[in-house]
Amino acid sequence: MRSGCLLLLLVSACWALPFRQSGFMDFMMEDDAGSADLPESEVPVLSLPPPAAGPVCPFKCQCHLRVVQCSDLGLKSVPDNIPADSSLLDLQNNKITEIRENDFKGLKQLHALILVNNQITTIHAKAFTPLISLQRLYLSKNMLKEFPSNMPKSLQELRIHENQITKIKKSSFSGLAHIIVMEMGSNPFKNSGIEGGSFSDLKRVSYIRISDTNLTAIPKGLPSSLSELHLDGNKITKVQADSLKGLKNLAKLGLSHNEISVVENGSLAMVPHLRELHLDNNALTTVPSGLPEHKYIQVIYLHNNKIAAVGTEDFCPPGFNTKKAMYSGISLFSNPVPYWEVQPITFRCVFDRSAIQLGNYRKK
Repeated sequence: MRSGCLLLLLVSACWALPFRQSGFMDFMMEDDAGSADLPESEVPVLSLPPPAAGPVCPFKCQCHLRVVQCSDLGLKSVPDNIPADSSLLDLQNNKITEIRENDFKGLKQLHALILVNNQITTIHAKAFTPLISLQRLYLSKNMLKEFPSNMPKSLQELRIHENQITKIKKSSFSGLAHIIVMEMGSNPFKNSGIEGGSFSDLKRVSYIRISDTNLTAIPKGLPSSLSELHLDGNKITKVQADSLKGLKNLAKLGLSHNEISVVENGSLAMVPHLRELHLDNNALTTVPSGLPEHKYIQVIYLHNNKIAAVGTEDFCPPGFNTKKAMYSGISLFSNPVPYWEVQPITFRCVFDRSAIQLGNYRKK
């Protein structure tokens, strides 16, 4: 009896239809079929969640930690979609020719803007207005013919060398009371193109470089806050005492590669805290006066001049008890002075014998 029942079950299983698993599409079809008779207003609508918003970054640029890197991309204009929270925007080494009014719109948190080595000729008068936090502006190696107007009052560093600027107007630095560093070299400046009072608003500037231009004299009216002044590679022929008047904080003065033949008596007294003086590659025939009385000068470059004699009191005061800083560097090489005739006592206030450089003069 038991074996007969088992045989009957096996026969039933053999005649059963194969198992079919309902898939996702089957349930969808069932839902569609079930809703076919419903009014259109009651048909359920399948809504997908919106895609997650990714970080905005200009095309081809790289954005990371509020830094937008768009250099060396051949850009002809400032790109769109710059993130509003950007702190640094690097656009150097492109082909940008113009800065438009709204190029930096909304960039209230930008601290540094790099536009070096483009082809910029025009900057809209309101282009920098949105940049209320900008501290560093680099515009070097462009084709600007004048200083941009309405630069941010927050600016601390301006580098605009290697352009085609010919004039420094009284309004050029208007309102820039926080500027600390100013680099203006390799522009075709002339003394006649520097208006009186041009530097009057620069209350905190400590570093100015106006090298490799057409200046024939040290500009007058420079800020009293200066600690470094670099005027190398110009056509200055004379150092006048009144041109250094008021520069009581000046510690370093660079006048290399000029045409200076005279340093007026009393000039060094105008810069009482000077520590380093570069007068190499000029046309001096004597050591500048005033060095023995100067308390703080420690480094003086006089090489490549026309100095034919050096006296025993050209550098050091007569007595050893005078309060005078010790020299750490004096260069006199490439002068026609017979170095073997220079008395050792001449350098009695030099810190170390290796700090003195003499000899190696060749007639040109």
